[in-house]
Amino acid sequence: MKKLFLTAVAAFILSSSNAQTDVNLGIIPAPVAIQKGSGTFAFDKTVVILSANPKNAKIAETLKSFAATKGLNLRVVQTLAAGQKAIEITSVGADQLPSEGYQIKVSANKIKLIGKDAGLFYALQSLMQLTPDKSTDGKIHIPNVEINDYPRFSYRGLHLDVGRHFFPMSFLKKYIDVMAAYKLNNFHWHLTEDQGWRLEIKKYPKLTEVGASRNGTIIGNYPGSGGTDNEVYKGYYTQAEAKEIVAYAAARYINVIPEIELPGHASAAIAAYPELSVFPDRDTYIGKDWPWSGSRTGKQVQQTWGVFDDIFVPSENTFKFLENVLDEVIAIFPSKYIHIGGDEAPKKYWKESEFCQQLIKEKGLKDEHELQSYFIQRIEKYLNGKGRSIIGWDEILEGGLAPNATVMSWRGEKGGIEAAQQNHDVLMTPSTNGLYFDHKQSVAEDEPLTIGRKGKGFAHYSKVYNYDPVPAVLTEDQKKYIKGVQANLWTEYIETPAKAEYMLFPRVYALAEIAWTPLNRKDIKNFSEERLSLHLAKLDKTNTNYWVPPAVGQPDKAVNGENHVVELKSPITGAKIYYTLDGYRPSENAAEYNAPLKINVPQGQQKVLKTIVITPSGKRSIVAETVFNNGAVEAKVK
Repeated sequence: MKKLFLTAVAAFILSSSNAQTDVNLGIIPAPVAIQKGSGTFAFDKTVVILSANPKNAKIAETLKSFAATKGLNLRVVQTLAAGQKAIEITSVGADQLPSEGYQIKVSANKIKLIGKDAGLFYALQSLMQLTPDKSTDGKIHIPNVEINDYPRFSYRGLHLDVGRHFFPMSFLKKYIDVMAAYKLNNFHWHLTEDQGWRLEIKKYPKLTEVGASRNGTIIGNYPGSGGTDNEVYKGYYTQAEAKEIVAYAAARYINVIPEIELPGHASAAIAAYPELSVFPDRDTYIGKDWPWSGSRTGKQVQQTWGVFDDIFVPSENTFKFLENVLDEVIAIFPSKYIHIGGDEAPKKYWKESEFCQQLIKEKGLKDEHELQSYFIQRIEKYLNGKGRSIIGWDEILEGGLAPNATVMSWRGEKGGIEAAQQNHDVLMTPSTNGLYFDHKQSVAEDEPLTIGRKGKGFAHYSKVYNYDPVPAVLTEDQKKYIKGVQANLWTEYIETPAKAEYMLFPRVYALAEIAWTPLNRKDIKNFSEERLSLHLAKLDKTNTNYWVPPAVGQPDKAVNGENHVVELKSPITGAKIYYTLDGYRPSENAAEYNAPLKINVPQGQQKVLKTIVITPSGKRSIVAETVFNNGAVEAKVK
């Protein structure tokens, strides 16, 4: 039997000290319907877990583990004694619920979780978020309530690029734990890139012997503003490790979608097997201004970021290679979907190749774009024959879509709209709408190195939250092809698990809500001022890094152009706000905000209020500035 393990991070994330005061009861993502009653259920040591169906045993085990984090050692029973308080886990009636749906019914003597499979698992996640810490009377009181809930989208995805930087198994499991806690159900694992091939393929050992290692990595922004580190960077997952991740995710009702990039972003594979290149005898192109470590001759694994001209040749040898690779991938990953990339595939080498030009004529193709479509369709036909379907980035539209392909729209919404209009399934992940989690979370100078420069690539959690994955331009029939939404974490500039966490939180909470919650239940004010602060406060107690939001507040309008009253609110329960008005950077040595500030600005002068938030664990927000110009207030982050 597969076992569920409640990690320390999940235990903290999934509880909320003041959940009952919130209109959504502290739950992220917000449920479809909540009906509150009066009174509470007292969660104490007299409670038992009622689970009569052996199929629900792992849910009972997880609930028992969660109760232990509250100091309660609960028994699991199959029948109840008269008058006994219980948390009942049942699938009776679940067939009447929507897919992945669940119900929670809380009364004075019983909590009832109704659902099956993923739905029952999600009921437990919501119950754990609903359960507060012990109150002043030493008891745990859960409000009497009825919750009816189900997802807006069947596909709720989160991506991780391990090609640019490699992440340990422990972090992958933590990543999956976070997804499970917030009802995300598809882990898109980006396994191959120009900078590294990360999956063991037994038939082609050089893919990891050669392709999983690069001789150096650029420092600073592309193409390497700080030179190169001159250090060999390597790492890959064995097939046994990949299977372990698949099983770990499946126990949490998460599907793992592997991505094998083709025909572009293939430098690592070509370095291992140069015959896969259009021009196997050409040296890997290295720009004159690119920092570089080691040999510059032959085929090399890339050390900088970007898009590179070397690309798979569409030969029978290449197709046989890819089919053999995909056979091993299929044996590891049971996912219906296999992601085949298809993005940023330059056509320069294909245009220069006599072989490619002859192939275009032989196949009656119009141009190199149709040659890419031919390439993708060959791979799709092979995978369809194995009972699998492909997902590709929106560039696979160029030259004509493969017949059964699902399009992942990243260059804005245009590709997704076009695919839906052609009756193809679509997954929305537009970089323009905040769903690229490698982008900055503010335009402050405090932000770490990211892919966006000079203010570009800004993706605050509110931008994520306010995105609707279903474009209004589509007809009602076309909207049915929007199957879900996903955020992507590309790791060119994310070298460590700690930085990955910093870029993930708190945006993953917003992603969860737009993926699950219906539009009429979304409320950015409730999300950001109530629930977000509670979840970040719990996260702060774990060994997890995250981006700390700045203090929130709105200065009033000036009185006679001179006097202002500023009220601020901490974005995280328990965090403190410090401020300065003297031009210096605030810290814990500055004045602590405890009451509304009265700021006087004489005629013709200016004052700048600088604030910083410091959490109980010592994490710090960016420095936010509000500029007062004798009546004019300019709230900005500088």
